[in-house]
Amino acid sequence: MNLEVLISCMNQQGMRIAEQTGIQTDALIVNQCPQAECSDDVSLDRNAIEAQNGSRGTIRMIRTNTRGLSKSRNLAIQHTVGDLCLLCDDDEQLDSSYEDTILKAYEALPDADIICFRISNQPSRLTQKMQRLTKWTAMRIASWQISFRRESILKSGIRFDEDMGAGTGNGGGEEVKFLRDCIKAGLKAYYVPKSIGTVAQTDSTWFRGFDRDFFYKRGITNRYMLGLPVSILYAAYYTMVKRNLYKGYVTPWQSFKYTLDGIISNDIAKQKKRRVKK
Repeated sequence: MNLEVLISCMNQQGMRIAEQTGIQTDALIVNQCPQAECSDDVSLDRNAIEAQNGSRGTIRMIRTNTRGLSKSRNLAIQHTVGDLCLLCDDDEQLDSSYEDTILKAYEALPDADIICFRISNQPSRLTQKMQRLTKWTAMRIASWQISFRRESILKSGIRFDEDMGAGTGNGGGEEVKFLRDCIKAGLKAYYVPKSIGTVAQTDSTWFRGFDRDFFYKRGITNRYMLGLPVSILYAAYYTMVKRNLYKGYVTPWQSFKYTLDGIISNDIAKQKKRRVKK
């Protein structure tokens, strides 16, 4: 098995991001650049895909004028060639042992379609033991923890929802929807508490603190993923259990009200219906 790292980034010049991230394997960089640099939605000509042979792998770059993290992830899935794939952000620093850790995990779990790993400098809400992920425990996973077998994802036809994630105006949660869709389709997803790196997360494109916008968008995405009754129950649960997380920003009542506003708005479903009508 060989591993390919799928890096989503914007406005990069050259391949330096691969070195900054600590890439030691094959990698595919999806670089969303200004429209002036990419005349088509996806540029796949000789000048737009670069290849750099390193001591241990080949690094390729796709330049595109598309926008949105989910679109970037889906482009990477479409063009990846690795047996195993690891999602990676531009603020991630991979451990020197990441390849060995991932390969050994798939050898130990031959039935796994997806394996999520630990990021050592980020808190985890999962019990730190190897476990099969469910639709509910998958909600505790971030995108930079996710690896998968390319063939499993391609055969399933599952992709990231392009109405969710950075660049859509609807907040995050696209990785949770992706994992839940995979699990619903019968793919086997596991959590292995082995570190593969760290992530800085110093400048999020959508998180600006626990304000009204945060809770409103949380309501939108939860309604879309969970449905109306469950999203309301989950909003109440989050309001009570996570109040120490957001205290100093809003009151518990405000947290619940803002989330409920997003649930009622149901913006993502409305966006999809408007496109269908066109």
